[in-house]
Amino acid sequence: MGWGGRPHGGAAASCGLRFGASAVQGWRAHMEDAHCAWLELPGLPPGWAFFAVLDGHGGARAALFGARHLPGHVLEALGPAPGEPEGVRGALRRAFLSADARLRALWPRGEPGGTTAVALLVSPRFLYLAHCGDSRAMLSRAGAVAFSTEDHRPLRPRERERIHNAGGTIRRRRLEGSLAVSRALGDFAYKEAPGRPPELQLVSAEPEVTALARQAEDEFLLLASDGVWDAMSGAALAGLVASRLRLGLAPELLCAQLLDTCLCKGSLDNMTCILVCFPGAPRPCEEAIKKELALDTALGHRVAVALCSSAQEPPSLNTVFWTLASEDIPDLPPGGGLHLLALYRRTSPHPPISQM
Repeated sequence: MGWGGRPHGGAAASCGLRFGASAVQGWRAHMEDAHCAWLELPGLPPGWAFFAVLDGHGGARAALFGARHLPGHVLEALGPAPGEPEGVRGALRRAFLSADARLRALWPRGEPGGTTAVALLVSPRFLYLAHCGDSRAMLSRAGAVAFSTEDHRPLRPRERERIHNAGGTIRRRRLEGSLAVSRALGDFAYKEAPGRPPELQLVSAEPEVTALARQAEDEFLLLASDGVWDAMSGAALAGLVASRLRLGLAPELLCAQLLDTCLCKGSLDNMTCILVCFPGAPRPCEEAIKKELALDTALGHRVAVALCSSAQEPPSLNTVFWTLASEDIPDLPPGGGLHLLALYRRTSPHPPISQM
């Protein structure tokens, strides 16, 4: 279990799960993200696990609360013998709402702030995804994006109907001209409509819950806050993750490099991601490693011959990078391109092929 910012990970050999997690503050003045990872759930058989990413706004208080206490609410709602899949889906809804009620009892009166949340509950038979807001989850299956959550924005038809029925307005694509998401934990100033249950307030803590039957072709699932998805598409992220797994990169290092790549691509937000790998995840591949080494050699030659030797003074790293970026270079890493390649060279030497 953990909610720190440093890259970390773990594995549950009994069920073939591996995970990695990382977080960066980015260019924001404060870190308002939090996350948690449980490879085992007390009281449940092996094969059950829980992961969540929370993206706070107006402070970190709600996100930190969710990372520390949402798993306990989930366990309480599940009970010792949860019925699958509908019983578990209902339990996750109840868990989010009860966690929000507990947070409200502790929340300083009049203080703003809240958090989005996206959670993955793994059972031996199903993957359950529960989310509120714009933190997303994406499943890669058989080499393609098989599922992705949809952000809760005020202009989504169901969200807009609930907001208007609760007496709210949408201005500049935001709730009351202020809040960009329409579901979250916290944000209690938007949960004061009289005579309406919690799930029908302007902002709802009721999660959208999806149950996906597990398949042998399931590869990995990525949970991440919105700063990641702002920088890269789901397809690009899936390609990036698969390519790095084929090079034998550990999930936690992969997460750290993914976030650094998003920073290089211009994301200014706090960012957190958790990568959960299933038994069907791409494995280290000698051919992929050879291709990466060949690319490394070719780029080194291109820098040395075409740039450095033709300049009166050695060019800056920035000049080298943008010169290469303007060229059509084959076999660059999908999604990350030169951004990821530069980071990969600095932080993770290739494992010798003889060790694969």
